[in-house]
Amino acid sequence: MSLTIDANLIFLQSKLKFSSDKLQKYQGMSTEEILKAEAASGNQLAVELAQEIMTNSEFLIELFQLADPKNKFAILMNLSESELKELLPLLEKDDLLQGLMYFTQDKLLKMLEDIPAEQLVNTVLQMFSKEEIIELIPEKQLDKLLSGNEIDKNKMLEHLKSIPPEYLAQMIESVTGEECQGKDSYDMVKQVGKFNPLEYKDALLSLQHTQKQKLVLGLIKEDPKLMQLFDPSAYTNIINQQKQKPEIVEAMHVIEEEEMAKMIQQLPKDLMSMVLTQMDTETFAEEFMMKNPELLAKLLGG
Repeated sequence: MSLTIDANLIFLQSKLKFSSDKLQKYQGMSTEEILKAEAASGNQLAVELAQEIMTNSEFLIELFQLADPKNKFAILMNLSESELKELLPLLEKDDLLQGLMYFTQDKLLKMLEDIPAEQLVNTVLQMFSKEEIIELIPEKQLDKLLSGNEIDKNKMLEHLKSIPPEYLAQMIESVTGEECQGKDSYDMVKQVGKFNPLEYKDALLSLQHTQKQKLVLGLIKEDPKLMQLFDPSAYTNIINQQKQKPEIVEAMHVIEEEEMAKMIQQLPKDLMSMVLTQMDTETFAEEFMMKNPELLAKLLGG
């Protein structure tokens, strides 16, 4: 792709102090051609400006009007995809967040499944309360948490005391096959604690669904990290059913910038370039001068 950014002739005239007649003459000429013409005519300012353009970001910004996103875009499209990816960490988080709007909702949800579990949970909690999550999440996810080895048994038994006695009795009877003899919740939970590992697991899984929800809600309120044990796809299915893309992107502001940048890297080159036009203009000019002198020379040469 060729560069199509015209030099700001008024800026050059103010710096080189040439006449209005020359302003007309220089129409359509590149910056390099104008500087050479002025230097040949003995204009020492042209020699000085030629050096300063290559090192002074303010001059570069004014000369090529880099505050205009269209001019940034023309330059960015001349970079390789790998060079564009290297620029993404220079963006502010809000710029990266806006870039996520270029993705479809399906793609956003797929990428959410690939980020660290803690960041996914933080994102989900921007859209739903813990109560709403437990209400919406499939029962097999509750079973996964209850039957795993991550929760200390004593902690589980303590939370079981919040379950009404009639449900505890049903749980015990499902394992023993006999009528529960416990007098109160304390006695029943003590009996569950004496079950062997397999019986203990079966007892928990036999709980009525609403009681599983109550039990798990109490556990995750005490230890929110347990929410990371649910499958990522369980969360994204809930999000897909309940939320629209703007709400999802808004919630994603809690994701770390490094992870956001990885997402933006998956955009096509033209859209990645579009996102990068939001870069701070001063930063853009300095990065351009430092890492792309050959492209700068091409730009000056027209």
